[in-house]
This record gives sequence, C-alpha cells and structure tokens, in this order.
Amino acid sequence: QVQLVESGGGLVQPGGSLRLSCAASGSILRIGAMGWYRRAPEKQRELVATITSSGATNYADSVKGRFTISRDNAKSTVNLQMISLKPEDTAVYYCNAKIVPYGGSIYVDYWGQGTQVTVSS
Repeated sequence: QVQLVESGGGLVQPGGSLRLSCAASGSILRIGAMGWYRRAPEKQRELVATITSSGATNYADSVKGRFTISRDNAKSTVNLQMISLKPEDTAVYYCNAKIVPYGGSIYVDYWGQGTQVTVSS
C-alpha cells in the first residue's frame, strides 16, 4: 500500500505565504517525478509544478516566480513554497507522485487527499 499525505494548507491573506508538504510512504520501490496540482471551484484540475527525481522543475506560467517546488529523495517528500499569494490561487492542492510499488515494474500515479488553500482578506 502506498500513501501520499499532504499538510500545510490554510487561510492566508493576499500577498502572504504558505508551504505545502507531501510525504510518500508504504511499499515503495522507486519514486519518479513528483508534483502539485490544484483544482479551483468550478474549474478543472491544473498542473502547478513538477520536479523530477534529478531535480528538474516545471511550473505553470501563473505561478512562476512565486512558487518553488523542492523534494527530499531520502525522505520521499515534496514541498511547495508559495509566496505573494493571490485570491486566484485559492484551490484544493493535490500532491502527485509516480511510484513503482514493491512487486511492480512500471510507474503508477498516486494522489494525496488534497489540502485546501484559501487566499482571502
């Protein structure tokens, strides 16, 4: 069994900062790319940022320069540092990881349960 557990969401004023964390645990053989996605009310889920196992990153244009994704391979964690938050960043944020579970041979997509980020005054 593989689990992704997120933490760090909450309510913040415009211009504020938040840090999201996600930890993978369970029967994991290998972790590939990890990332964060979000779904705002009445919108489709969208990519926020991804990071490969070697550290290459990719960001949505809307968050470039404000969000920073990082990971700790030894701890199987991925983080998202968010600054200069805007009301339009309000969404449920989901952690994603491509994982080969023990006994498997291909990468499988795993998702966290989601954490709410609300940017409002």
